[in-house]
Order: sequence, then C-alpha cells, then structure tokens
Amino acid sequence: MKMGTLRLCSCYGRRGIAATWGNGLCYSEAPTTAPISSRQGRRLASTEAGAVATSQLQVELANASGMVGFWQTLSNSTPVAYMQEALTQIHDYSGLPWWASIVASTLLFRGVVTLPLTIYQHKITARIEKIALEMPAIVEELKREAAMAKHKFKWSDKQTQVVYRRSIKKQWQKLIVRDNCHPMKTLIVLWGQIPLWIFQSVALRNLVYMLPDPTTLKAQIIATEMTIGGFGWIPNLTVVDQSYILPVALGLINLGIIELQSMTRTRPATRLQNVMNNVFRGLSIVMIPVACTVPSALCVYWVASSSFGLAQNLFLLSPEVRRAVGIPKTKAELEQPYDQLWLKIQQRTGQIESGAEQKSADKN
Repeated sequence: MKMGTLRLCSCYGRRGIAATWGNGLCYSEAPTTAPISSRQGRRLASTEAGAVATSQLQVELANASGMVGFWQTLSNSTPVAYMQEALTQIHDYSGLPWWASIVASTLLFRGVVTLPLTIYQHKITARIEKIALEMPAIVEELKREAAMAKHKFKWSDKQTQVVYRRSIKKQWQKLIVRDNCHPMKTLIVLWGQIPLWIFQSVALRNLVYMLPDPTTLKAQIIATEMTIGGFGWIPNLTVVDQSYILPVALGLINLGIIELQSMTRTRPATRLQNVMNNVFRGLSIVMIPVACTVPSALCVYWVASSSFGLAQNLFLLSPEVRRAVGIPKTKAELEQPYDQLWLKIQQRTGQIESGAEQKSADKN
C-alpha cells in the first residue's frame, strides 16, 4: 500500500494516542486535503523514527531472549490473542490510562471467572464437611454387620477387614454422589485461576514487546501508549519498577493470603498442610525478585490480582455473605471471623497472650 500523508483521524479508535500524537493518526491513500504545519511534521517525523527504533530494539530483544518452543507457542496461542484483544478493547472503550485499564480488566476477569468458582468451591467443602458428620453412625453400623458376617460365614480377620473397608468406601461414595460433592471439585478454582493468570500475563507481555508482530502499526501505538500510561513512580509501564515497591507489595500480599488462610483455620493443621503453607510462603518470596525483572505492566497486573484474592478471602469469611451466596453453615465456620483474625494477628505480633485467643476460639 502506498503510504500517503499522515492525517488526523481515529481509525484505530485509540483514545490514549491523543496524548501523544495530537488527535490520533492513521495512514491513508487519499490525497491530503489540508496541509500540516511544520511543528506537526517534526512531531510526526520524530514519532516515526522512535517507533522504528523501538521496533528494531524489541525484535532484537525477542530474538535474544530465546523464546522458543513452548513459550513461543504460548505467546502466539489463540487464548492469548483473545486476551490481548480484550485488554485492548477495555482500554479503548473505557478511555482509562493503561495502568487503570489493567487494574479494571483484572477486577473484571477475576470477578467473572474466579469469584464464582471460589464460591462454588466453598459450597463443595461445606457439603463434604456435612456428609463427614454422617460417617460415624455408618461406621458403627458397618462394624456390627462385619462382626455378624464374620461369625456367620467363618471369615478370617483379613477377609473381614477387606469387606469392612470396601463397605465404608462404598457408603462414602454414595454420600458424595447424593450431595454432588466430589473432593476433586475443591480444586476447581485452580482450573480457572491458573490459566487466567498465565494468559493475561503473557498477553500483557506481548503488548509491551509488540508481539507477535512488532512491525504492525497497532502494536507500535499500544507500546508507545504504555510508555506514558503509568502512574506515580512508574510513568513508563514497559520498564521495570526501579523502586521495587510493586514487587515487594506483591510478595507481602501473597504472604498475607497464606497467613489469612492459616489463621482462620479452625482445626489443627495437618503435616501436609504445614508443608504446603511453607512451600507457598517460599514461592511468595521467590516472586519478589521475579517481579523485579519484568515490565511494570506485569507487576501492576500481579499486584491487582493478588489484592483481589486477598479481598475475596476476607469477604467470604463473613457468615452473612456466605449465607447470601448459598454456602451452607457448618460447625467449622467461625461465628466472629474478623475478631478471631484480629486476635491471631495480635498474638503473632506479641501484643496478647495465646490464652486470650484460646478463650475466643472456645466462645466461637
């Protein structure tokens, strides 16, 4: 296509570009109908030169990064492409700067995807807890039946134990089917949250580095907008946060989520739970140096996503909220969760003794 004169228009619907190139730019084959000023010409030439230089730099960075195999396939995948388009559309139609658009899209996606899944997970957990209360009576009945069968059919102790355990398993499966609460369903949040986190992270990375095609005008415009689409101490979202405020905040928020779950647990933690808590604590700390090496756009997303998760967990502690969304009441549910949480925090910070906390737990 022959390149005509650059003229003012809104061919890409780019609202944010007005802050950079006047009222928006597009290429047109039609002859110009109005002359452009020398000042506009100099701005235009400078922008074109900057875009070309940035494009060449990003191509070199992409080649040098060795992004091959799985990562390249993921970057070019259809879900990531859809996510890129969704992020672009949210930014264009909202008119927000890129940092606010990233936060808004994060709240939207997590509110639509992970919040309903989390509520469903809590419902499944509550149902499992309820059917577990029915098992003691069933177990006692099965013990009597096993003893009678052993005497009647002259079974050995080993045969009796095999039949007894098989019967318990069968009764447990019947209860699970009856209440539709298979334990594997408690992992449903991970099935939704992990793919969402990966796709949105890769999509933002693609927007920053003008991937998968750095030569397109649309990719160059978005990357240019991101260089001025930040806030406060990070005006440029395409570079790392040199202050390390966002990476440290990310680590603290993730640790807060883990400690919140630990402090609101009503039963003593099992050995496996303790191991998993320590693993997640380690991962939260490891994410800090990782966040120090990625563009600020990714840090903004990660912090917004983790903040949503922390707020969501606090929100779903409330008995009123749990009843409102249909989560059944269980014996393990805290009557005054926020008081309990505050007492735990005070205990960990050494402000009160553990006895006061135990008294509150007994009251609940």
